Amino acid sequence: MLHRACAGSSVIINFVIMQIESIRLRNFKVYKDVELVDIPRLCILVGANGSGKSTLFDVFGFLKDCLTYNVSTALRGRGGFQEVVSRGAQNESISIEIQCRMPINGKERLVTYALEIGVVESKVCVKHEILCFKRGQYGSPFRFFDFTNGSGVAVTNEEDFDKTDEELRKEEQTLESKDILAIKGLGQFQRFKTAAALRNLIENWHVSDFHISMARGSKEATGETNHLSTTGDNLQLVARTLHDEYPEIFKKILDKMRQRVPGVDSINTEVTPDGRLLLKFSDGAFKDPFIDKFVSDGTIKMFAYLVLLHDPKPHPFLCIEEPENQLYPTLLEELAEEFRDYARRGGQVFVSTHSPDFLNAAQVDEVFWLEKEQGYSMVKRAKDDEQIVEYMKNGDKMGSLWKEGLFGRANP
Repeated sequence: MLHRACAGSSVIINFVIMQIESIRLRNFKVYKDVELVDIPRLCILVGANGSGKSTLFDVFGFLKDCLTYNVSTALRGRGGFQEVVSRGAQNESISIEIQCRMPINGKERLVTYALEIGVVESKVCVKHEILCFKRGQYGSPFRFFDFTNGSGVAVTNEEDFDKTDEELRKEEQTLESKDILAIKGLGQFQRFKTAAALRNLIENWHVSDFHISMARGSKEATGETNHLSTTGDNLQLVARTLHDEYPEIFKKILDKMRQRVPGVDSINTEVTPDGRLLLKFSDGAFKDPFIDKFVSDGTIKMFAYLVLLHDPKPHPFLCIEEPENQLYPTLLEELAEEFRDYARRGGQVFVSTHSPDFLNAAQVDEVFWLEKEQGYSMVKRAKDDEQIVEYMKNGDKMGSLWKEGLFGRANP
């Protein structure tokens, strides 16, 4: 665990150390064969509509759904295998490979997780799944589990780094079904430590699907109170928990709201006579507070983002699509800095945007752009473009360069 104190308070924020460093996709929707490498802690994605930004984010949602349910269910929720596999590759497999840094037995390791999904005898199955990392400074990564069609072997004493490869204990396992991930089956047992750690990380990813309409209104006072949901429909409950149990964090959020949203003096939760919760916003110019029904979309959204970014037990990984919607342009650079601060404290954030104002806050090594080539999406890094790097050194801003058409076919 990584422990960081909130600036200006004694509250301890606990981050699980994790950083995705590379992703390779084959035959996943518009991604025929693409690789993102050297991914920073704050990764900002731009591109035209249909270029693959939402699809890239869906990779993380897909993996989480595979883990929560099974592969068949995750595919059905996206129209089935034939709708997820790339056009022209219906007889091939979908492959996802992720490399991430994470702590294994007190040491940071670069872990590779690779998954191949296909159809065998008309049934969806996990054709191949491996997890590996280097046991020492040198040598090839060692496979700590290796499964094919629901059966395989897994190492149970992976923490014994002084053992030779031949001395590691390998246990044969057969999963209940061929469409279940091995990290789900093995991850429930502590003797498979890396599988358990990776399962825990994926389960704690937050892939935002925030809806203003779902965040408004009175809510039942029972439900998830510790973490903001992906849709934001429990904002009132989480705000109440922060106010009551983490007053220093709540004060920090309120101070930022006062600085950034004119007229917001205080924010409170109120229990209605029928036992439901309401959010109330106070404006110093008026005696009575406003219920959230009469507060702007941008105010609600900014408050929700601050609640998410100041979670006392933060998610190691966030995906947020187009945060600029409903927000006033002058707030976007400050919001980008909030995301960057989350990354500095130990989290990782993927953000997609269509806003030059948001992009103006980006650094050259944080930006990737997507563009279509022969019907498939490709990913390019801004820092690999010498012209963009030179312009940024001379004081230009990323959003302005994007508007000038320097991002290939990824025009705004």
